[in-house]
Amino acid sequence: MTNETQTGLFGLPTERKNSLIVIQAVPWEVTTSYGAGTSRGPEAILEASPQLDLFDIELGEMYKVGYHLEPLDTALRDENDILKKVANEVLEEWDEFGETKESVKPKIKRINEACEKMVKTVYERTLKTLAEKKIPGLIGGDHSSPLGCIQAISESLKGDFGVLHIDAHADLRNAYQGYVHSHASIMRNVMLLKTPPKKLVQVAIRDFCKEEYDFIQESEGRIQTFFDEKLKTRLLEGESWDKICKNMIESLPKNVYVSFDIDGLSPEFCPSTGTPVPGGLSYDQALHLFKVLGQSGRKIVGFDLNEVAPGEGGSEWDGNVGARLLFKLCGWTAHTNGGLNAKA
Repeated sequence: MTNETQTGLFGLPTERKNSLIVIQAVPWEVTTSYGAGTSRGPEAILEASPQLDLFDIELGEMYKVGYHLEPLDTALRDENDILKKVANEVLEEWDEFGETKESVKPKIKRINEACEKMVKTVYERTLKTLAEKKIPGLIGGDHSSPLGCIQAISESLKGDFGVLHIDAHADLRNAYQGYVHSHASIMRNVMLLKTPPKKLVQVAIRDFCKEEYDFIQESEGRIQTFFDEKLKTRLLEGESWDKICKNMIESLPKNVYVSFDIDGLSPEFCPSTGTPVPGGLSYDQALHLFKVLGQSGRKIVGFDLNEVAPGEGGSEWDGNVGARLLFKLCGWTAHTNGGLNAKA
């Protein structure tokens, strides 16, 4: 961790102390159960980011508020690589024997302890960012990576915020495959925090189990899920995407945290992500949702972007899409916090 000037994200020379938004990279994907590569997501985004033109037709030169990406935690990445091999062994044994096999239990315990440590590290780094009166952002890694960030923000705001969650998956499973901090459990863990957000609004969800559906129904309105199938029906019946976006945003409180799993997009925009699912948002639909949120009078208090994975053969497509989403997330976050008049 350093305050030294560096040429980094979007090719910008940045200094932490002079930046409004401070982004941490979390190269972690230990609990993923299908595809692999998201631990290299932060690097893929960083490498693709300098090709962006910095002037934005909607937000102008908002980047001047400062978007600072902290140096990659290579120790965390190295631990991820070691534990991912252990997790693969667990997955093979789980498929064959189930969690009751004694050889599985110590491995699951080891991974749970490491994931808990990762969550604590992210939590402490986010607290530092908040103490500096800066806005925290995060690039994963898998979708388990931002729990510590959301926890720190929730404690800081005493739960006075909502989460806008864009994803193919509901992520409301309970300790999926024995992992307490599974990427498939992130939003359940968020809603079970000691100080949880007031509201969780989920968008583009199209892959979920009965347990998750029941958890939504039993939330007494604290979770509002816009299932992808129903969104597409509304569009096919002639409702405008702008109206639908406003409907999504209207139940969110004044403060909003955005959690974006890249597989919330249609797979042609993220073919290398860990668990792609047919359907989802177009790139343009996602950007319009950001715009509606940004112009709604609400404040974006933090964000994460997860599950970006580098493409095969060195393809930068996934990183390119991820970098452009991140640039827009940063821009609208800055806009809702005072824009170019904001003090870093």
